[in-house]
Amino acid sequence: MLERLQTLIPNPLPRPGRRAAVAAAVLAATGTAMWLLATHPPVQTVAPDEVVLRTNRYTGEVSRHREGTLAVLAGVHEVRRLSLRDRSWHAESLARADGRAPAQSVEGLSLGLELTVRWAVDAEQVGRGRTLPEDIGTELIEPAVQAVVYPLLARHAVREIFSTQRAEIQQQIETGVRTRLAGQGLVLRAVQIGNVDLPADYKRGLNGLLAEGLATEKMRYTLELKDKRVKETELDAAADRVRREGAAEAAAREQVIAARAQEEAMKHVLPLKQRQVEQRQLEAEAERVARLKLAEGAAAARRIEAQGEADARQKLADAEAYRVARLGVATAEQMAREGVLLTRHPLLIQKTLADKLSDKVQVIIAPPPADGGFIGNVLLGQAAKAGEAAEASPTGEKEQ
Repeated sequence: MLERLQTLIPNPLPRPGRRAAVAAAVLAATGTAMWLLATHPPVQTVAPDEVVLRTNRYTGEVSRHREGTLAVLAGVHEVRRLSLRDRSWHAESLARADGRAPAQSVEGLSLGLELTVRWAVDAEQVGRGRTLPEDIGTELIEPAVQAVVYPLLARHAVREIFSTQRAEIQQQIETGVRTRLAGQGLVLRAVQIGNVDLPADYKRGLNGLLAEGLATEKMRYTLELKDKRVKETELDAAADRVRREGAAEAAAREQVIAARAQEEAMKHVLPLKQRQVEQRQLEAEAERVARLKLAEGAAAARRIEAQGEADARQKLADAEAYRVARLGVATAEQMAREGVLLTRHPLLIQKTLADKLSDKVQVIIAPPPADGGFIGNVLLGQAAKAGEAAEASPTGEKEQ
């Protein structure tokens, strides 16, 4: 190599200058080689989530490589790395009704559609005669979406796009876009439809219509709710009636069972009651007989007591009569004796009178009779005169 470099350096230079030039050329070549090795390493690594397309600049051959290592010659091979991860693309040109490329409905109204496409590179088809542009979203996905969305929305009314057939339209867009991207080496994961941007006038009218529709739906739900409440009330009433009938039947069965049990009990109770009645009759008869016996005994006892009392009273009367007779005889004999004694001694009368009046009169002063007779005759005579004066006085007062 040194000899080759020497041949490239012009000969007029002196030998020392030629050596310096050769050394500088060698250093430059070494630096260039190191830069090439640093910027274009001969061995590159392919990650699991990517595919590498290696193109030969001289032959135009394209080879596809997956996970592992790859030999790349600088100046000979051109390498393009494509990620196999899912990526998203947003249709910004379709987002607003007043945007640069809005869609048209069957009524001719412009409307915007927030559309998100989730896609990935098809690793099986990449490199097999298919080339992918640098800006895949703008050059492949956007034309495919527009080719499917514009004709599809032009066949539907705004109300269908906005609400009634939204899911069907999303499914048709996804099917059409998947078919177009599959032929270009891309895999469609999903298509999501977001907000539908409507014209301002149509939006105001639609809001009013939606408000009326909501009011109608609310009224319908209110009527259905009231109808359900009426049915619920009817069902509750029917359940209550069935419950009451069941309770009444259960109560009736309980009463029947109780009556049967009472009837069975009365079969045993009636003979017992009959025996109790007979026993009470016998007890009453025995009590009556006992009372008769007691009454007869009491009557006999009273008769005996009365007879004994009569006999006792007769005996007492006889004794009293005998005592009185004896006292009379004794009194008569005493009076006879006293008469004889008084005849002999007349002053004994005054003594006897004083003895009789001694507990009522302490002192008796009386003049002696003129004839020398009984002092009591004076007193008795004054008492008789006082009585006659009392009877003769008109006031009936006694004279003292």
